Amino acid sequence: MKSNRPGVLILSHCGFSFLEDLKEELQRRQLRCFVLSSLPLPEHVPARLEQIQTWADRLYISDSHQLKQEDVSNALQTLRKSGEQVTCCISVWEGYRHLMAAANASLGTYDIDARQALALRNKLNVRNQLAEAGLSRAQAHALTAPVLETLKASSQRYFIKPIHGIASYAAFPMRQDTDWQALEALRLASTEDTVYASAFHDGLQFMAEDYIPGQEFSFETLLVDGEMHVVAIHEKYEVTETADTVLEDSCTTPPASLDQAQIAAGLQWLEKVLGRMALKWGCYHVEARFTGQYWDLIEINPRVGGSLISHSVEAVTGGHSMLSLWIDLLLASQDDTSTRASLVQRLVDYGWRSDGTSTQSAATFFRVYFARPGTLSSVTLNALPLPPVVQHILLKAGDVVPAHAREVFLGQLLWTFERADQAAQLHQLAQLSATALDIQYQPESP
Repeated sequence: MKSNRPGVLILSHCGFSFLEDLKEELQRRQLRCFVLSSLPLPEHVPARLEQIQTWADRLYISDSHQLKQEDVSNALQTLRKSGEQVTCCISVWEGYRHLMAAANASLGTYDIDARQALALRNKLNVRNQLAEAGLSRAQAHALTAPVLETLKASSQRYFIKPIHGIASYAAFPMRQDTDWQALEALRLASTEDTVYASAFHDGLQFMAEDYIPGQEFSFETLLVDGEMHVVAIHEKYEVTETADTVLEDSCTTPPASLDQAQIAAGLQWLEKVLGRMALKWGCYHVEARFTGQYWDLIEINPRVGGSLISHSVEAVTGGHSMLSLWIDLLLASQDDTSTRASLVQRLVDYGWRSDGTSTQSAATFFRVYFARPGTLSSVTLNALPLPPVVQHILLKAGDVVPAHAREVFLGQLLWTFERADQAAQLHQLAQLSATALDIQYQPESP
């Protein structure tokens, strides 16, 4: 029998993309879960689909590993014909952000425009647009073999990344030994990466931009009718730049190395950036660097942050994860002024103020563990004097990790503590967490 409860359409990439987290949030609100997923990888069929089937109210699977506009339109039409009421659409997979936006437009839910979602993913245009407006001091260049050689001949430092990228895939500082052949090899490898290939638009194309020095941060941001609310600012406490990617090893909030005036300057700069991009609605994970003198953009992601960002926000806001707030925003944006006013008041209460202060009394630290290529023989959480409050072990014995120019998440752990104790706790947790997971690999065959 059909329920008269409304539901939310979730766009899932290959059967994943925070599905269980989204399910819990929707069930808590007594909303039905409609899942449209692209085809999972062969190793996850049929087990993953059977898993989702046990809790999804409706499940639709496309015949390819990448969702298209027609898949979303067909799912919405099928749901309507079935008598289901779809209140909004959500996807944490960046490659589907424009599909989510188009679906919300058809449902009458406020969101960014599908063209805006696509435009934000073009990092070359975003960089140069902000540079023209005086909001970025870095310039970007589309890379060709001759352009690469010209840039290498200069004394300037550059950072290379895909024009349409995702996570830190194939993003790294340019070195003297960086050559066009290596970039071509990365481009060819990306076409074989079933999960990520769709995120590169029409194939991997590279850009080089002026290297931005300094410490990196992220602003977890919600825009409500053009009004900015930053609910957390994370500092990337440890970052490793490898030959082919950048690994964000650990994060903390509130930022440990900034004073109140520097945070206030960051918030003021961010508001101008979002205004310049004409953004008025949505959830954003904005990555930026502070050079010691000024703020500059790394990228604007129109979605929740990855790894444990959402859980960290939940810890510092007293129970409201970033995912939960995004769903609240989508639900509140449907012309219900009282619901919207209530959400805005909550965001004001526990968000960052323009003077660089917040009422948050909790702090967090989380570490992400990356796998190296090989076959895992065991993954064990060691006994710790300070146990984590969130632990996700994502791989298990027997899992084979391929060699990719991107991070492969193995696990993640999050700790919470009093903000007043942050300095002492950070030092202890950075050391303690480094060896918290015991990761063993099978010996390689000779």
